[in-house]
Amino acid sequence: MSDFSKIKFPTAFTILFILIAVVAVLTWIVPAGEYQREMNEALGSEAPIPGTYHQVEASPQGLTAVILAPIAGMYDPGLLGSSSSAAIDVALFVLIIGGFLMVLTKTGAINAGIGWLLQKLQGREIMLIPILMIAFAFGGTSYGMAEETLAFYALIIPVFVRAGYDSLTGVAVIMLGAGIGTLGSTFNAFATVVASQGAGIPFTSGIALRFVILAGCLAAGIGFVMRYAKRVKADPAASLVADQAEDNRAHFLKGSEGQDGFPQFTTVRSLILALFGLTFVVMIYGVVALEWWMGEMAGLFLVMSIVVWWVGKFDASSRMDEHTFVETFVEGARDLLGVALIIGVARGVVVIMDAGKITDTILAGAEGYVSGLTEFMFINVMFGIQILMSFLVPSSSGLATLTMPIMAPMADFAGVGRDLVVTAYQSANGLVNLFNPTFAVVMGGLAIGRVSYDRWLRFVAPLLFILAGIIIVALSLGAALG
Repeated sequence: MSDFSKIKFPTAFTILFILIAVVAVLTWIVPAGEYQREMNEALGSEAPIPGTYHQVEASPQGLTAVILAPIAGMYDPGLLGSSSSAAIDVALFVLIIGGFLMVLTKTGAINAGIGWLLQKLQGREIMLIPILMIAFAFGGTSYGMAEETLAFYALIIPVFVRAGYDSLTGVAVIMLGAGIGTLGSTFNAFATVVASQGAGIPFTSGIALRFVILAGCLAAGIGFVMRYAKRVKADPAASLVADQAEDNRAHFLKGSEGQDGFPQFTTVRSLILALFGLTFVVMIYGVVALEWWMGEMAGLFLVMSIVVWWVGKFDASSRMDEHTFVETFVEGARDLLGVALIIGVARGVVVIMDAGKITDTILAGAEGYVSGLTEFMFINVMFGIQILMSFLVPSSSGLATLTMPIMAPMADFAGVGRDLVVTAYQSANGLVNLFNPTFAVVMGGLAIGRVSYDRWLRFVAPLLFILAGIIIVALSLGAALG
């Protein structure tokens, strides 16, 4: 009998390349066709006119087109409408954010801040749950914090174990905090911005509803984790990893209850954390008030990386020479290179569909179906579709680029705002990635926390239904009030 537990699910890159090839085959089978288009002033770009679909001469795509599709997807801004920027703009922004975050981490400011907070809350560690979950949620909602969380498990789990909780509590604080933040993304460049690009709308459209989803889901998540933590503190046998309690204390505390492992919280490090927060404030102001886009935002994070490095020079423990700074920045950019590349690969699917002139044919097939649905049914069906797609493509940027150019125009036929389709996509993707076994962050975090996947499912399952209910109610209200 074969061991299915050793079978590895394909990566997002492999899945997307397979999809590119499959779509290329479809261009030889599916009739080519086009809609007539007109300028939509609200969107600032051309949109298909319902009922105007007609067949055109076929344009089947071959092997050369498949090979070149990811490359064209990276630099061609015309794929997703006149209002879209090229994928290379988003990819470069992603790389610079990676460099900025690595420089910040290298100064020790984040870890020192956590250590300072622990000292202030000694005896009231339960308050760490809402504080840290809100902090991680900010990272999730602002830039899709995911892989970056893996560095925090080894620091935070021992804190909760020492305080009388269990390792699962520490895992939940990090994974659910950042995950719910991503689920309720507001200006996340890897989810909201990329999806809005594909939908042909400003990423600020629908932001109020996304804040509502973020607040509701985060409140539910915090309450859920705090309830579990209190139960474990009162009765250690109630822990889902109770049988590992002694082994976990030996592993995470390493026989030294007095060692916290956190760097000193100096004045310079407090200033660096203030600069970290200020960076996002300036970014939001620039986008909303000054009409910044990817280039300006990338420039901001590049400059702030240099500012953080320079400020760190005034503290011996945070100081980096010029060579170390550059190497650290490059290392951070390297960590997010996969995210940057997947944006172009995912757009390769759209390249093939557009070149083969089957995109509008697919839309035409869906037009008759979605036009008969109520707004309530449409947006919830869309949410369900995105949940299924998220298992195949856990990457938020990859899924956004793959699905939005197709899904968003359907909203025009159903009388639903495209911003709701973006919200349905990111909520579904964020929800699935709280437990998706194909998502490396989930499996990596559980491995560090020594929590088996089946126990994580037992723990998180009730919360998943609660979060799904909150999202469905919010999407339904958005459709009804829109």
